[in-house]
Amino acid sequence: MEHLFTYGTLQEGQVQQDVFGRLVQGHPDALLGFKKMENAVYGQYPVVIPTEDTKDKVKGTVYQVSITDLEKADAYETDAYKREKFPLESGLEAWVYIENSQ
Repeated sequence: MEHLFTYGTLQEGQVQQDVFGRLVQGHPDALLGFKKMENAVYGQYPVVIPTEDTKDKVKGTVYQVSITDLEKADAYETDAYKREKFPLESGLEAWVYIENSQ
């Protein structure tokens, strides 16, 4: 199993049903050294950007998911985002969708 940290629409029950076919159980956590920019992707979706200042943090939810779930989330997030691993405030290391600047 993998950890996936979310800070946007993947926290919503209906989106989880659409993407994973079920509700996914998670718990609150935070991504340190990042800021959240609202309406940054397609004018309506958030993205996190690194600040390198550990006082900056983005609150969200971390979920335990399968590789198949991650592949489904990749398709949902589109090429606007890329998935990378980062440490969370809890000490867990989790996949996070960040801006795909390619």
